[in-house]
Amino acid sequence: MYLGIDIGGTKTLIALFTKRGRIIKRKKFPTPHGSQTFLRKLINELEPFKKYKIRSIAVAIPGAVQNNCSVRFGNRREWGWIDVYTPIKDLFNCPIWLENDASLATLYEGYNLPGKIIFLTFSTGLGGGIVEGNQILPSSKSFEPGHLLYVYNNKEKEWEDIAAASAIEKFYHVDRATDLRGKDVLKDIANRISLGIPDIVREHRPDMMILGGPMGKIFRLFEPYLPRDLGVKLRRPKRPTESAIYGCYIYAKTKDKAGSEVPPNTTKDTQ
Repeated sequence: MYLGIDIGGTKTLIALFTKRGRIIKRKKFPTPHGSQTFLRKLINELEPFKKYKIRSIAVAIPGAVQNNCSVRFGNRREWGWIDVYTPIKDLFNCPIWLENDASLATLYEGYNLPGKIIFLTFSTGLGGGIVEGNQILPSSKSFEPGHLLYVYNNKEKEWEDIAAASAIEKFYHVDRATDLRGKDVLKDIANRISLGIPDIVREHRPDMMILGGPMGKIFRLFEPYLPRDLGVKLRRPKRPTESAIYGCYIYAKTKDKAGSEVPPNTTKDTQ
């Protein structure tokens, strides 16, 4: 069996997968605001999974990962560097792999698709990844589309402060952006989401872009209002809000076959 851990800005999901990729046990909990509180909560929630024979674990990190070690957390947590690897390794006697959450989501959504695939997740923040041939490309590690700057409503902001689900919820004073309806609102959502796409297409030349996260759930509603000259084929994700956890499964299984886990140097001089 394989274990996936998806650490998100609002929730953390733990899922136990069979060899064939079916989830047989899952646990979801709100991601605490403090890093040490989060680590204690994570370890507590992982305890019941110790009884299973787990071959490999993949952890989706909302931030930068180098040498199988988290070096910077994102999703507005401002945690900086924290050691996620060691406390998990203390619980499980199996290889553990850390990777950026958007890259893992892209791995799942782009799996077995031809050409270069870019996945964008419009959630708490705005992240993305790049894959080709079922491999996360090196360019995916430095791909941070949410930090692109655009002028919207006469103000210059980062793209994620315009188009992330959290930004849209704040603007419209709603709990869930996925509940929004109405032609004018959907046009506005389409305009926000399309802002950065032409720049990404010019720089990376993808064959397809997949729009995920909560906004991916209502892709079919705002898709008719997207500009027709974006220069790339767009599509809805297979699992809009669970792409990363299924990417964990693919990554853990692939790494298990490849073998040779390299434990990270979990000291702050890895930054």
